[in-house]
Amino acid sequence: MSTERPDNDVTGPRRRRTPLAVASVAAAVLLAGAGGAYWASTASGGGGAEGAAAAKKPAPLLALDAPADSPGGTSSASDSPPAGIAPGEPDPSGPPVIYRAAGELPDGPDEAAVHQAKGTVASADVARLAKALGIPGTPRTEGTSWVVGDDDGPGALLKVAKQAPGTWTFSRTTPSEPCEPGKMCTNDTAEPGGGPVSEKAAKAAAAPVLKAAGQDDAALNAGQLLGDVRVVNADPEVDGLPTYGWSTGIQVGPDGEVTGGSGHLKALEKGATYPAVGADEALKQLNEASRARGDGGRDIGGCATPVPLEGEPKPPTDPQCVPSNGKRAPVVQTVEDAVFGLALHYVDGRQTLVPSWLFTVRQAPGGPENTVTQVAVDPEFIETPDAPTTPSGDRKVTSYGADGRTLEVTFWGGVCSTYTASAKESAGQVRITVTEKPQEGKKACIMIAKELTRTVTLEKPLGDRTVIDAASGGAVPRG
Repeated sequence: MSTERPDNDVTGPRRRRTPLAVASVAAAVLLAGAGGAYWASTASGGGGAEGAAAAKKPAPLLALDAPADSPGGTSSASDSPPAGIAPGEPDPSGPPVIYRAAGELPDGPDEAAVHQAKGTVASADVARLAKALGIPGTPRTEGTSWVVGDDDGPGALLKVAKQAPGTWTFSRTTPSEPCEPGKMCTNDTAEPGGGPVSEKAAKAAAAPVLKAAGQDDAALNAGQLLGDVRVVNADPEVDGLPTYGWSTGIQVGPDGEVTGGSGHLKALEKGATYPAVGADEALKQLNEASRARGDGGRDIGGCATPVPLEGEPKPPTDPQCVPSNGKRAPVVQTVEDAVFGLALHYVDGRQTLVPSWLFTVRQAPGGPENTVTQVAVDPEFIETPDAPTTPSGDRKVTSYGADGRTLEVTFWGGVCSTYTASAKESAGQVRITVTEKPQEGKKACIMIAKELTRTVTLEKPLGDRTVIDAASGGAVPRG
């Protein structure tokens, strides 16, 4: 007689916690009350006032925002997701994916902390990065960003968001031929016929920039190529844990010069500590989230396949096709490794590294590897957002930047309408409404969507208040 194994089952015995670890967990008591929940442990022979004094600060519920186009917000996905899907987040347009472990999965630590960048970026930090990139000049203010370099035509330009995490971008272009007035000129970053530099040379060229960005001790991978440009990707360790989604990318041209890059300039700060689940439990949650996606978000209908002639075999079914019953067969991927680390998520609209399991998965033997992440925080400490509803006439705000009382909001709109943004302020949040008004006299309009920005002046500086999109009811991420 055979029994069906659970989705995350593997051959062989699981690793069990040692008696000492079990005793340690048993000594920890989860206390809950109206003011929140926290972990407290009593020392050997201690108790009463001593135990209360040793209790940790209450850990607030983790207000995890649902990533774009994702149903749950607690699971994440592949290395190269389609546009609009968060790093590590499964593509909701595809079939459900079931993950099966190929071997024993680790337990991981009993608890871990979140990390978040706070505050604003100083001019001196921007100047240090600009110097490493070889850009002359003093940082100047443009909207909600620091800017160094030439933003008019070919040259070198560094742009750094003032608000944490200080997202920065850099580009260097060189005109391929003299530009005559009144004509559009093409730009190129390298001499034609060149070739990419070696991985060693690319890492050496990127080293000063990474040091200026505070990433000189990050793990480096220089295997990515963009034509003749080699990309050095730096993934830092934070609090001794590997990270996912917090990379710095440095582009090095065939001449060994840094031609572009992006990353975060503001250092991370350690936040609240949360109890963590093991890799087995995280994999179970990942599969449950995948099942909840149902048909993967596609329209339910029949599968268009050719009708075989008499005596011919039936053609194979396209796994991307939804059968007439609306149920698509799941795709099974193998989990080959699991590492406890920190993955990028939005918490109350702020980019935050959250304790997560980083699963290395492979769809088929010999196929490419992907990284799939799953939040490792105990679900009892996660506050999930309500399902958003979008009123007609309002545009959804996709990101924002802030500088004191100035709030710059970004959204998608059409070319034949006018848009205004307004803010409703309270002690803990700022609610933004972007209203669309069609232009008068425009009977026919070309259907082109553009990314637009509008500026709102607040009554007082934003500070640590959360920016809320009135159209969806959700927190807006910093751009």
